[in-house]
Amino acid sequence: MQTRLWSVLFLFILCGVVNAQNNDINIKVFSEHEKEPLLGATVLFEDLEKGAITNYEGIATFSGIPNGAHKLMISFVGFKTIETSITLPSSKELIFYMEESHGELNAVVIKSTRSSRDIRRIPTRIEVIGGEELGEKNMMNPTNISMVLRESTGIQMQQTSLSSGNQNIRIQGLDGRYTQLLRDGFPIYGGFSSGLSIMQIPPLDLYQFEIIKGSASTLYGGGAIAGLVNLISKTPDFEPEMDIMFTQTHALGSTLNVFYSKRNDKYGISLYGSGNYQKVYDPEDDGFSNLPETKSFAFNPKFYYYPSEETTFWIGLNGSYDDRIGGDVSTIENGQNGIHQYTEENISKRLSSQAVYTTKLDSVREFTIKNSFSFFDRELDVPNMQFKGKQLNSFSEVTLQHNYTKNDWTLGANLYTTSFDEDDSAPIQRDQNDLTFGAFVNSNFDLSDNWILETGLRTDFAKGWGIFVLPRVSLLYKNDSGFSSRLGGGLGYKTPDIFTEEAEFINFEDVLRIDQNSLKAERSYGLNLDFNYKTKLFNETIGFSMNQLFYLTSIDNGLLLNLNSDGFFQFQNAPGSILSKGAETNVKFSYGHFKWFVNYALIDAKLNYLPGNPQKPLTAKHNGGSVIMYETSKWRLGYETYYTGSQVLSSGVETTDFVTMGFLAMRNFDWGGIYTNFENFTDRRQSRFSPLVTPPHSNPTFPEIYAPTDGFIFSVGIIIKPFGNHSEHHDD
Repeated sequence: MQTRLWSVLFLFILCGVVNAQNNDINIKVFSEHEKEPLLGATVLFEDLEKGAITNYEGIATFSGIPNGAHKLMISFVGFKTIETSITLPSSKELIFYMEESHGELNAVVIKSTRSSRDIRRIPTRIEVIGGEELGEKNMMNPTNISMVLRESTGIQMQQTSLSSGNQNIRIQGLDGRYTQLLRDGFPIYGGFSSGLSIMQIPPLDLYQFEIIKGSASTLYGGGAIAGLVNLISKTPDFEPEMDIMFTQTHALGSTLNVFYSKRNDKYGISLYGSGNYQKVYDPEDDGFSNLPETKSFAFNPKFYYYPSEETTFWIGLNGSYDDRIGGDVSTIENGQNGIHQYTEENISKRLSSQAVYTTKLDSVREFTIKNSFSFFDRELDVPNMQFKGKQLNSFSEVTLQHNYTKNDWTLGANLYTTSFDEDDSAPIQRDQNDLTFGAFVNSNFDLSDNWILETGLRTDFAKGWGIFVLPRVSLLYKNDSGFSSRLGGGLGYKTPDIFTEEAEFINFEDVLRIDQNSLKAERSYGLNLDFNYKTKLFNETIGFSMNQLFYLTSIDNGLLLNLNSDGFFQFQNAPGSILSKGAETNVKFSYGHFKWFVNYALIDAKLNYLPGNPQKPLTAKHNGGSVIMYETSKWRLGYETYYTGSQVLSSGVETTDFVTMGFLAMRNFDWGGIYTNFENFTDRRQSRFSPLVTPPHSNPTFPEIYAPTDGFIFSVGIIIKPFGNHSEHHDD
């Protein structure tokens, strides 16, 4: 007995000695110039092969680091890598300042502005969603990117079809056709795919979202009147990365995503595949689907070649197949019978290629040439009507970029073609071919330590529509006390096509083709002003930041779809303007492991071409949200509340306002994590306020959608990381 007691005592002493030789440490990473914390920097103990990612406060937390000397490497895109040694235990605070890497190949942090600057030194206002925030949204909805976009202040995901679930993005109250959707700078979505684009982009292989609100046509050409969303893909690193993610919902939706990437000195590869199956879902039990039966697959391989440190060449493919059928549940499951007749089926196939060659000509100049081809095949079937066609797009661009310490500029040109070919069996042939050539220049100049000026000019020639000259200017003021302000404005345009929300709502039935002789391109101007402030409160225990945005966008020659005297729908230009103005407020508090985000959006979108200048239909004037997060190395908990104010339908009827709530919980492990999500757990859906379907059953009518249609969705999932889980090694 005495021997056992001594053994136990010896074990406790041994554990104490081992623990005394290990250290729990925080490493802080800041920018050298602004002395601001860097979110997303990688901190790696090379000898231990133990890494972590810095949080919003620039802190990477480690536990169990043994005493002694260790090699430490700190890296962050756009900054010079720090390689140093530290000795533990240490009585000094471990703080490192990273120097911005002007002109280096991997210096591009924000890619949508065509500049190599860090976001803090870019006058254009940009919202970035990435890192762990993007990972959280992936868990909430792993099938597409709608969840990520919907929860950004001032962005509304407008569902255009109950049966198919199609959605369009609305920025600051403006229709989806006014937002340019890019992937790695390529315009491979939109057009014929319309509301299916958002539904067909899985998020797991995306590194970050870059959102510019307001006119951005100078940067990427026509279509970016309301703004642009650039989806930046993950790129391979020397350390392999693999994510295997499976999610199951109580609504019988199953999603599998797999991503892998790895590179060496000369070659790199990234592979992504996803599959989703959704059984038809009818929570009201009214006989009509709220979620369509869906079978979708996507793949995205990319191959990289690095012939030297100055040159990178990569090629990629994006392919997807999507079959979604909604409508009468009995018809979907058993076929047509009696009054059970109505279904809406969308079958689409997409294949696109991208190729990019980038080389550093010298210490300040960088040359890039890129090209993409995109093929989209879509078939829409409803009773007694079919809309079927193919669209082929091409995009080519060449740019020369100069990067100096206080000035950078980019000169470029691009060619964009689209060709829509409707099936020959269609009673109305609406084929359309467009060609646009553009040349542009964009420049950033440091007027002083506090003032930075950005200017840009683009000239586009759109065949059949004319020449468009698009100037743009932005001014940034910043100081060392945490305050900054941006003022910017520019012009935009959009050439007409038939793929509008109004045409999609009626399934393009009896819609006449675009008539270049009677229509003009839509033109716009936009202004925005924002103020940003960051500080520490209560003896630096609480982090506080606030951003206040004011904006205005005016559109002339707005494209309308009106019923003519012959019973067909014809496109016409509005006789007056569409004016969207308002404000967005974002506030963030942080304390220890807790964060609290509060936002409010005022969207005053008026149709000035109608008597009385009414509010734009399906646009809530008041929107608000609150997100509370608790994050540690082991747990991530989130509670969300969103308010949507009353809206006006096209008929003039005012809808009720509503509140939705959600809760997310995740447990991290060395091998990955498990998670569960309670989306809209108060079960707010439109059917609780007004009917989603009106009779007769055999030929139903679907009112406009202004609220969630699927209601409460409970999901559970698992993510496996065979090469390690960085989230498990740091606290946020």
